[in-house]
Amino acid sequence: MAANAFLELVKARRSIYALNRDLPITPARIQEIVAEALQHVPSSFNSQSNRVVVLFGAEHDKFWDITTETLKAIVPEDKFESTANRMAMFKGAAGSVLFFEDQSVVEGMQSKFAIYADRFPVWATQSTGMLQHILWVALEAEGLGANLQHYNPLVDAKVAETWKLPETWKLNAQLVFGGRAGSAGEKAFGPVEEKLKVFGA
Repeated sequence: MAANAFLELVKARRSIYALNRDLPITPARIQEIVAEALQHVPSSFNSQSNRVVVLFGAEHDKFWDITTETLKAIVPEDKFESTANRMAMFKGAAGSVLFFEDQSVVEGMQSKFAIYADRFPVWATQSTGMLQHILWVALEAEGLGANLQHYNPLVDAKVAETWKLPETWKLNAQLVFGGRAGSAGEKAFGPVEEKLKVFGA
């Protein structure tokens, strides 16, 4: 029954949007969790294509200011208020984890194993998805709240310029985290029988 403890953490992971800057653990502990997850997440052929940037405080604010200004240029003015409020909500959190895939690694694997060339981008995305889930579960297990966002590729160029990141790092998602200032809403589940088939058991 050892898996039950893990599954309880998986079930407890929810999208928490009401976040503040009162962290229940130290930034150092968050960095430790990120580093452990990054080192041990599975990847195809052990390619290790995941890259991560963690932003706290003013650096976190800077990311959401960039995102707000980017969206302001493309969202109609009469509809921007709700967008601005959403950006302010994310900015009010304590930090953000930015997830990237290093395209130089993906392309290197495509060259090395040409027969699977069309699969490596898919496999890299699967790996970063696992990393996102691992971190989301781990941070919420420590008492934080978090939600996952996707403002790429709109902000990619500005993010790379601002934090001087390698051109080969392709942004995939942003995990916003902080202290919990609210709870998750209700979540409905479809019948598992419609989603699962088992043969031979």
